[in-house]
Amino acid sequence: MSEFKNVTVTKKANVYFDGKVTSRTILFADGSKKTLGIMQPGDYCFNTAAAELMEIIAGKLQVQLAGSDEWRDFGAGSSFAVPANSSFSLKVAELTDYCCSFLSE
Repeated sequence: MSEFKNVTVTKKANVYFDGKVTSRTILFADGSKKTLGIMQPGDYCFNTAAAELMEIIAGKLQVQLAGSDEWRDFGAGSSFAVPANSSFSLKVAELTDYCCSFLSE
């Protein structure tokens, strides 16, 4: 899906790591939520309460999920899931455009 229709967009940006990671919240009529964002090159760690699906629209990064020693490569067109009440670390190699879907369990 390259666009979302009939949504509400929160005007205030979500800003992390001194502005190196930013996103906007998209709310859907069914109550679901996504964020669309950009990550500049760098190393980051995020905690999450809800399960997430991270879709990489453009760019390249490596991901390490909590409890794993393995770093996995992801690029444009790929995605990875993050369990609820967890964390994940990122090594962003180049400017990365992403969509994060918050999943209900």
